[in-house]
Amino acid sequence: MKLICTALAAAAVAITLAAGASPAVLPKLTGTVGPGFTITLYTSEVKNARGMALGEKGTLFVGSRKEGRVYAVVDENGDQKADRVYTIATGLELPIGIAFRNGALYVSAIDRILRFDEIENHLNDPPKPVVVTDRLPSDKHHGWKYLAFGPDGKLYVAVGVPCNICEVDFARHGHIARMNPDGSGYEVVARGIRNSVGFDWDPSNKQLWFTDNGRDWMGDDQPPDELNHAPKDGLHFGYPHCHGHAISDPEFGKEHPCSDFRAPVLELGPHVAALGMRFYSGSMFPPEYQGRIFIAEHGSWNRSKKIGYRLTLATPSKDGRWSYSTFAEGWKQGEQAWGRPVDILQMSDGSLLVSDDEAGVIYRIAYHSSPQQKK
Repeated sequence: MKLICTALAAAAVAITLAAGASPAVLPKLTGTVGPGFTITLYTSEVKNARGMALGEKGTLFVGSRKEGRVYAVVDENGDQKADRVYTIATGLELPIGIAFRNGALYVSAIDRILRFDEIENHLNDPPKPVVVTDRLPSDKHHGWKYLAFGPDGKLYVAVGVPCNICEVDFARHGHIARMNPDGSGYEVVARGIRNSVGFDWDPSNKQLWFTDNGRDWMGDDQPPDELNHAPKDGLHFGYPHCHGHAISDPEFGKEHPCSDFRAPVLELGPHVAALGMRFYSGSMFPPEYQGRIFIAEHGSWNRSKKIGYRLTLATPSKDGRWSYSTFAEGWKQGEQAWGRPVDILQMSDGSLLVSDDEAGVIYRIAYHSSPQQKK
């Protein structure tokens, strides 16, 4: 049995999607989640919504990809729905990466990272951005770059490879790196990564975890996407030689065995396009969700039968092993996808926001326990 979202009967009317998209019902929560969870619409005024970050005053900042826009979303009355959406920037090149620190908004734009100072005080009149760096690779293929500030106060960036499968210089491509907030001190912390568009830190030990998209054209069912863990700097995660735990690449696998590399914690679905990921550390969800990882699966683009288009949940066991299950689905109906989850952000109240670049909306996932559940 599947739990239908709150107010589902009215959802087809309530969700008028961004221009060019089709109206659709809200996604469903799988029956394994249990009662009490709801998915509601936070805003439908963020066309092509991608990465998200939260400002110090509660402003939600949202990047985009093909739209070239950066948005600021404000809930003015505290009712958990957006009341106003500002456009902070236009005409940028693939500005998917969004990060916030000390009053400033950081935005990736292919080879550049820009900074908008005191942005929450200037939503109506955003300042001219400062160029933090303009020395990142300018390739368009996997050229969009995810950003986030780490627990060490440094700015982390994922740099994909400019191809489906090829050898690269890991000093330039196929890595996650960090830098000082002013753009200095650039250093690679993890390499052998094909295309990561989501990472986070375990709140219990501050260690880096990230998703990685597997290569194409090895068939419908391989290789898997990956959930990876970097407990220390300098690890190599296999690309282009090895995929998943033990799949040797047909072109580059003979050069190195998979045992030479750091294996993923979890093999995710093949071609699901796992993007944003977030450790849950809030107080709203039931206690068993602490330490679990929510993953946004954007969905396959060239598989004969589509896969992904859902939120999944990675759960650790006492022996250190991780399992993988579907948390929310419904963005795909048959072989037609009306939405594609991208990024996940935990709010101060413990709810989660999920961006959707296909539908141009952001959803809010909340939990409300009943008196019977509290007993």
